Parts: sequence; structure tokens; C-alpha cells
Amino acid sequence: MTTLLRRLVGPGCPSSRWLGVILRESHGRAVHLIPRDGARLLAGGDRPLTAYSRAHSRRQHTEAAKPVEVDVKRLDGEDDGVVEVLMCRHKARNALGHVFVSQMRELVSTLSSDSAVRVVVFRSLVPGVFCAGADLKERALMNNTESDLFVHGLRSLMTQIASLPMPTIAAMDGVALGGGLELALACDLRTAAYSAQMGLIETTRGLLPGAGGSQRLPRMVGITLAKELIFTGGRRVGGHTALEMGLVNRAVEQNQTGDAAYREALSLAREILPQGPIAVRMAKEAMNRGVEVDIGSAMAIERMCYARVIPTRDRQEGMAAFIEKRPPRYIGE
Repeated sequence: MTTLLRRLVGPGCPSSRWLGVILRESHGRAVHLIPRDGARLLAGGDRPLTAYSRAHSRRQHTEAAKPVEVDVKRLDGEDDGVVEVLMCRHKARNALGHVFVSQMRELVSTLSSDSAVRVVVFRSLVPGVFCAGADLKERALMNNTESDLFVHGLRSLMTQIASLPMPTIAAMDGVALGGGLELALACDLRTAAYSAQMGLIETTRGLLPGAGGSQRLPRMVGITLAKELIFTGGRRVGGHTALEMGLVNRAVEQNQTGDAAYREALSLAREILPQGPIAVRMAKEAMNRGVEVDIGSAMAIERMCYARVIPTRDRQEGMAAFIEKRPPRYIGE
């Protein structure tokens, strides 16, 4: 069955769309076929992935011919709650083209409303590349208005990623340039292989970072260093240097399979998983919103987020587990 479907849809990501039928494979578990009504089920369960609704299913006849450039994989077992966003535009090194951006936007929109997701890991299936940035071949065909609209949409996508309610991790096992690094900057946390190369190179093309990089990089590494990196756009930094400047959270030596940063990201995700999911989400909201305002307003935001945690069953479970000296069993309620 796998061979038959792959012949129909051609090479690409681990799963491919064909007339509303989706093939899923996960950690050696049984292959699941998703019905044409668009109700995509979680691995091993019966909960629908809501974005694959009937409306989505109706659109699939127009999308069947498009290659899958961004896909999703739900982990199970002890890693249940971790979702991987798989970037797999192999021929164009995950360049940010129309199809790639459209598929990424739809997927991120789906994840944003899924309370079962506790951590999202953005990773690449293209060896040696996280994301090479803008698709310059597509951009060359755009007039000024089209180019402005496309970059606006790209900026909106990065904001959408940054606004995901759960923690997000970018695993950079290879090149992350221009818009590729901006995608990583939109995530909460970043891991990188020492061999990875990162840079906002837009000034070498007569541009400036237009998908949030000119704003997020200074907030991450400081205004002075950010100016140096952007003004000298040809400069690329490796994983070790990125760690020293605070651009990434963790950096590791690359392994033989070329996925050391991904493995480190998964390890980081596993440290987040045992924590209260509502508490983690509220902590993210408090920090993200608070850092943009004065300290008095930030304290009010913290109070509001704290108040939303107090009535939860998870808070009661956390207190009970502490008293009973056992690990808590959080359910996200």
C-alpha cells in the first residue's frame, strides 16, 4: 500500500496527500489511512486534527497536484504531546515559496487551536539545510506590489508561529539564512549543530530582513550586535558562536546522521513535557506580552495569566503530588 500511494503522489515528505487520503507512519506503528471526510485522527487515538475539516477536504482536489513541502508528525508513547513540523522542500532547500508558505500557514493555524499539543519542534528533512530563506526565483517574477504583498504574508506567518500558545523549538542542523533564520527567531527556543550556518543576509541583496528579523534579533542578542550582524549581511555564524551570543539555547557537535540539533531539540522538548501544560502556556503568554510593555503593565499581565491557572485541575494535581511526594499527572485541564 505504501509503495502504491508513493507511486501516485511521487517523492516528498513521509506523508503525502492524494484526493484527501493521507498516509501516516509513526515510529514503526501501524500505518493509518485518513478518510476522505478530512477528519485526521491522532496516532493511536480517536481525536480529530480539526484543521483537516470538511472545508479542507473540499479544497484538496485543487491541492492534490501540489507537492507536500511542509508536513506534520505527532510523536507517541512517552513523547505524546510533541509535534514535529517537517520542512521537506528538497529541490529548493526549503526556500520560502508560495506553496511552502501556504502549507506552513495552514499547519500552524491547525496547531494553534489544538490543546493536545504541548511542544512543537520545527525541523528539516533536507540534509545540511534548515531553511535557505526566500525563493529568489519566485521573487524575481514578482512586480513591486506582488513582492510587498508576499513579504507581508511572510511576516504574518512568522508572527503566527511566534503566537503559537505552546513552546516552539527550531532545530537547526544546517543552513538557516535570511527568512530561514527569521523562522527560527520566531520560535521560543533554538538548538543548533556546531556546523550550522546562520545569518540575516538580506543587505547583500539590497534588502533588509522583512519577516521580523530586524525586530526579533535585537531583542534576542542586543541592539549593538544585531546591527553588526545585519549591516554586515554576508557574515554567517556557526552554532558555537550563536550559543555564545545568545542566538541559540543549545549547540552540539553534529553526528553522523546529521540530526544532532534535532535530537537536542527533542531532549529539550522532553524536559518541557512533564510540566503543567496550562502553566507553561500561561508563562509563555506572560513573558511574551510582558516584555513589550512597561514593568507595571507587565505585572498586571502576569497577574491575569496567574489567575487563569488557579482554578485548573492541573494546579490541584500539582499541589497534591507535592504533598504526596509523587510525580504529578497533568491532563491539561
